[in-house]
Amino acid sequence: MKYRKVLAAALSLAIISGVCSCGKNSSSSEKAPEIAGNTEIISEEEKNTDEDSDKIGDKKSNNSSKTTTSVSSDSNSAKTTSTTAKGFVAGGNTLTTTSAPKKTPSATAANNSGTGGNTHQPSGGNTSQHPAGNVSSGGNASSSGGNNSGGTSTGGNSGGNSSGNEPATSPVDTPSEEKYTASVTLGSSPTFTGSNVSVEGSVVKINAGGDYIFTGSVSDGQIYINTQTEEKITLVLNGVDISNSSGPAIFIDEAKKCTIKIKEGSVNNLSDGGKDKINDGVIFSNDTLRFKGGGELNITSGNAHGIASDDDIIIENGTYNITSVKSGIFAHDDITISGGNLDIKGGTNGIKSKGTINISGGNSIISGGTKEEKSSIYSAGAFNYSGGYVFAAGNMVSAPTNTDIPYIVVDLGTSFPAGSEVEMILDGVQMSDFVPHNNFRCLMMLAPEVSVGSSFYTVINGSASETNTVNEIQNIFNIN
Repeated sequence: MKYRKVLAAALSLAIISGVCSCGKNSSSSEKAPEIAGNTEIISEEEKNTDEDSDKIGDKKSNNSSKTTTSVSSDSNSAKTTSTTAKGFVAGGNTLTTTSAPKKTPSATAANNSGTGGNTHQPSGGNTSQHPAGNVSSGGNASSSGGNNSGGTSTGGNSGGNSSGNEPATSPVDTPSEEKYTASVTLGSSPTFTGSNVSVEGSVVKINAGGDYIFTGSVSDGQIYINTQTEEKITLVLNGVDISNSSGPAIFIDEAKKCTIKIKEGSVNNLSDGGKDKINDGVIFSNDTLRFKGGGELNITSGNAHGIASDDDIIIENGTYNITSVKSGIFAHDDITISGGNLDIKGGTNGIKSKGTINISGGNSIISGGTKEEKSSIYSAGAFNYSGGYVFAAGNMVSAPTNTDIPYIVVDLGTSFPAGSEVEMILDGVQMSDFVPHNNFRCLMMLAPEVSVGSSFYTVINGSASETNTVNEIQNIFNIN
């Protein structure tokens, strides 16, 4: 009897231990943008010696930016994500209009498309779609039952071990909270949680690499960065309002590279003052500056430039409204714009690079200053254009020297006053409708829709010019 019980127990143990399963899979996709560059200068070369004879710091090696996107998956379906820019309305200037031309444009650039009625409405520049082929889904969980006839759980990256009649369950994807090195609330006496931050009066100082998020407002305050070991810094602006009457609102004194991320849905305001000829921007950096994010940043310069760097300036996405007494954006090295919405009103130049300008995306309205030799866009080196929309007005302009897309430059022959309404019409379609803030006599349009054989004319203050036909790459129209 005892022998039979022992034998039965041993047999049961062998059957029970026979069930075990596991499954695991992962995938990721990574895409790094490429920027090219060579250009020349159209019109007579501007002197540009009054505003930027400040310092030209030691040139630092260029840093390429890399965007990595990952896609999560549930148990049985691949999820894709996308963001789409919906046109551009900033500072009274807009790329979306309500007039009704007889033809609807269709964008030909890979990252831009024209949509909506008969008006030019660039969209899709910041759209990111990820094919399901790079996503892991379903079919990776296994369950073996042996002699176990109960239900089994399946899905995603988990193995099913449930027995009996319990229902199968799948893991739920929940977004993880962003983690920051420190979170800072600005004010006359700023507060923070985290590390690598100190406070001196209303100035917040960051002394080491990491990711830092800022909220709140301060008058006569500053974010100051100095990492002695040249570490990478990311500043996340989430509804900040910073003014500084004696210098930059954000000052990157020393860092390997600083990324300024505009938090999705937030509106941020920065302004400066004083007479600092060295640190001469509302945002000033001795090193490479990179901008990204889905929010809005309004910059008002009372000293010199809006954004200034002794190195490179890279704009990937976000909305930027810049009004400055000198250049809206100024770099001693290269300026690269691959996305975003920009409305720039420069007191001297709209944007100026002592290196190259590289534009491959985005929607930009740029106007230059009142001095005769100043430009809406000025590039001392190459100007490379491969996509995106640019509408510029000023006394002069640097035009692309490396592009496969025809461009249009207009010499109006006479100066038009600030506040004039400017329309640019391509193949019967109103491509732009904006109001330059200063006197101008030169216009430029860069758009993927421009092609050989296209017809083009301008309308200024309701008066239409003669129609011109686009030929080859370089098109300089003299319109009186």
